[in-house]
Amino acid sequence: MGVCLGKPQTDDDDSEKHFEFANGNVHLIATKESWDQKMAEASRDGKIVIANFSATWCGPCRMVAPFYCELSEKYPSLMFLLIDVEELTEFSASWDIKATPTFFFLKDGQQVDKLVGANKPELQKKVTAIVDSTTECQK
Repeated sequence: MGVCLGKPQTDDDDSEKHFEFANGNVHLIATKESWDQKMAEASRDGKIVIANFSATWCGPCRMVAPFYCELSEKYPSLMFLLIDVEELTEFSASWDIKATPTFFFLKDGQQVDKLVGANKPELQKKVTAIVDSTTECQK
């Protein structure tokens, strides 16, 4: 399981784009307002939200990003969000992010589960469990 605990000290330009992180049905959250809008939309539509707090410089985040995008396409009944902890530092701090990536599973804005680290099998397991639980509720 990969986890980044801090930004590496490099002279590299941080101009990496988010397109590799936010493909498929993943929505990039760049402002608190866009977060509020997506959360309201999810509540209105009865969708579970998976919020990925990530960073472009984080190796494990880069590793899990394509898988996260695949999941977003496989499970359109869920809402997949991507929050860059470097761009939304105060907002990320309000979620007590200690390592990246951190995934929160939210229903009606309330946390129902959490995963810290780029553990693909565990992420798949938690997404499947969420989908199964929402399917059960609809029967």
